[in-house]
Amino acid sequence: MTSSPAARASASSLEPSSQPAPSPLRGVLFLIASTIVFSVADVITKQLASTLPPPEVAWMRYVTFALVIVPIVLLKGGPALLRSRRPKLQVLRGFGMVGSSLLFIESLPYLPVADATAIFFVSPILIMALSVLFLGETVGWRRWTAAAAGFVGVMIVVRPGTGAFQFAALLPMMAASSWAVGAVVTRKIVGDHAFTTLAYSALVGTVVLSALMPFNWVTPDATEIGLGLSMGVLFAIGHWFIVLAYRHGNVSMIAPFSYVQLIWAGSLGYLVFGTVPDALTITGAGIIALSGLYTAYRERVRAMEKKFSA
Repeated sequence: MTSSPAARASASSLEPSSQPAPSPLRGVLFLIASTIVFSVADVITKQLASTLPPPEVAWMRYVTFALVIVPIVLLKGGPALLRSRRPKLQVLRGFGMVGSSLLFIESLPYLPVADATAIFFVSPILIMALSVLFLGETVGWRRWTAAAAGFVGVMIVVRPGTGAFQFAALLPMMAASSWAVGAVVTRKIVGDHAFTTLAYSALVGTVVLSALMPFNWVTPDATEIGLGLSMGVLFAIGHWFIVLAYRHGNVSMIAPFSYVQLIWAGSLGYLVFGTVPDALTITGAGIIALSGLYTAYRERVRAMEKKFSA
């Protein structure tokens, strides 16, 4: 996660429990705050990836994330919250999350943050498709149509077969696929608290990336260390905001607000790097967002239908 950007598009996998929703507006505000925090973290990540190897940048993110999250988990529930009922699935989910982060970071030296973010937001569509294959979920023609439209939006941003195409544009798509695998695995994890999932994500990512460091290490200077710590802290804060968001509102209502990150990514990319999304990128991102919003709407309709038919 995002996490790479996104964790945000399918953040419903972090919904902590079935407790009541005392303040839906507060949930929306927390989720929007998470998109701002993640966007700033992504801009810092892009800056770091221009001078340090991407695996090292991802390692800095996860080490700081673990140093922040694990103590919070221990304070909230003690060592018991570090024990999972489905540890193998938690580890598998952790691999999906760290793979997503690494692939997304690998793309940032070559792509504007807005482009990489827009492409990554295909992840809800991939999650839907994988849910059909591995969870046996039923998807109607409306959601398949929305998925097809979202894929068209991605192709508009990527522009295969044209001079504007970059192979690096495939990296956010691969990152989205890795995140989708992790999100689908999350749906099979029953009984674990959200903080347990966050702790496993942080620890698995740290262990995996630490194994890569002997082959990717460049000693950072003081500025890079400061940026790395800031990136990791923001990464942890963003995940914390997501957990808080889903304590205050249901998934189907809150999740669509994840797409405001496309606005922050474009704005910050312009302010920091001077990159302006072109018309095709904006068009493609808009189609992706509309397709995701419609998919979320259909999920809400289906949930209400099940509720009333029960």
